[in-house]
Amino acid sequence: MRRTLLIPGFLAMTLASAAGARAVLPFHFGLFASGPLDAITDVAGVRVAHITKVEGSDIRTGATAVLPNSDPWDHKVSAAFFAFNGNGEMTGTHWIEESGYLEEPVVLTDTLDVGRAADGVISWVIEHHPRVGRADDVPLPVVAECDDGLLNDIQARAVTPDDVVALLDSAQPGQFARGSVGAGTAMNAFGFRAGIGSASRVLPSDAGGYRVGVLVNDNTGSSRRQLSIVGVPVGARLLNEYRPVFPTKVSLKGRLGDGSIIVVVATDAPLDSRQLRALALRAAMGMARTGLTSSVGSGDLIVAFSTSRVFERTADFTVQPPREPILEDDDALGALYTATAEATQAAIYDALFEAKTMTGRRGVTVYALPVDRVMEMLRAAGAISP
Repeated sequence: MRRTLLIPGFLAMTLASAAGARAVLPFHFGLFASGPLDAITDVAGVRVAHITKVEGSDIRTGATAVLPNSDPWDHKVSAAFFAFNGNGEMTGTHWIEESGYLEEPVVLTDTLDVGRAADGVISWVIEHHPRVGRADDVPLPVVAECDDGLLNDIQARAVTPDDVVALLDSAQPGQFARGSVGAGTAMNAFGFRAGIGSASRVLPSDAGGYRVGVLVNDNTGSSRRQLSIVGVPVGARLLNEYRPVFPTKVSLKGRLGDGSIIVVVATDAPLDSRQLRALALRAAMGMARTGLTSSVGSGDLIVAFSTSRVFERTADFTVQPPREPILEDDDALGALYTATAEATQAAIYDALFEAKTMTGRRGVTVYALPVDRVMEMLRAAGAISP
């Protein structure tokens, strides 16, 4: 069997309500409404695409792209990076911290395909900006990884540079698939299937009406017992059920055992890099609310950007900084912090709720979260509204 799927963003039917539309996750929680898509693409201009590679019995991988706009090379956005635990890779972050902006797409993939994905990003930038590297500056790709070697033959390095060029060309605004797709194809968390999740929150008008969107690639190695969903100890109640099946002995050591999570935070609030780093810190608080802990072997990496604070490239080697003032209202900033934590927490739940049971390399099977049973637990505990 060989199946390679390129999945651009697609518009889905959504139902608006006072609590926000529920595009994917079947419940809402927190202080703020979600956006109409409940996705990072609720922040205007943000684009997402996946390439999913399922081949034979061993290849289970892919890549996911997040673009702050259609051309981040010419329209660089204010950005910041934070490593909650650094046993992982997100390339290009030294320049984000130095310059205060993001000038490439953010591409997520598996650990051993980071170099190939970076090669694809460079080819894509050159394709759209032929003067790069000759008459203009050079790009420093931003590529982040998680180890999907439990279900995928990661040594095969199945994601190619051409895949990434096609991926970036297909990125679109609007709704997109979640769960076992793209970079999340073979990812697992809390002993269940996981992968790509996304969510958003919208501030009320008296706090500026700003939006925060989060996308995660969840591959965390935290134990089953730690999983908490809106305060309900779901993991403990399912401790001895739906356990992964290992036909042969598998060593779960290092990054494979400890897992990782990549978090991408987008907002339309006019924030500089210092403020965006504060948002990234609050994403870590959302991680903690799910029961996630960051082990020695975890690569728990967060990048945050603002779509409304743009550094315009006006000529070769020439970048014009933003002229608009940054947001300096403490109440609005506090609300953005809360919204970021909520959206990150919801995005992790989204990855768990949308992922599908999968059998991969060496016949290992990891089961999806039993959504119907979990929803019964949440209702019985009064943790969610009917």
